[in-house]
Amino acid sequence: MSYKHAIVPLDGSSLAECVLPHLEAFASSSQIEEVELVRVVPPIEMHYKAALPFDEREEKQLNQAAVKEAEEYLQKTKTKLEASHMRVSTQVLVGTVADALADYLKKSNADLLLLATHGRSGPSRWVWGSVADKILRSTSIPVFLVRPSGCNLGN
Repeated sequence: MSYKHAIVPLDGSSLAECVLPHLEAFASSSQIEEVELVRVVPPIEMHYKAALPFDEREEKQLNQAAVKEAEEYLQKTKTKLEASHMRVSTQVLVGTVADALADYLKKSNADLLLLATHGRSGPSRWVWGSVADKILRSTSIPVFLVRPSGCNLGN
């Protein structure tokens, strides 16, 4: 099967990047025409505002810095993938990870999602939830999941 537009969410971690060799395998067999790398940046107030009160200006600067860092990371990853002759674009979203991705998938013309799971279980999963689980429940496009145990994080 051939896909026109694949979305690959990345969070900047080696774990999330475990999906990249699989993406390259899809692309090398001409199964993907276009790749879109996506990174979601949670607004600073979601994490720290209650514990560390920021004024509005500081909060805006921190959020802008987080978006800029995400853009730079995606650009660097894009450059590496383009060396493999892939057509790659990037997109930074702001919001909660699962919700922002689910909304973006609904609006996009993507027909495949490649996603690394963090493999949380037990209390950690109860607290943080599972982004992969939320995405699977919210989209109708095929989702290719890569589990952490199949990753080589030593690279």
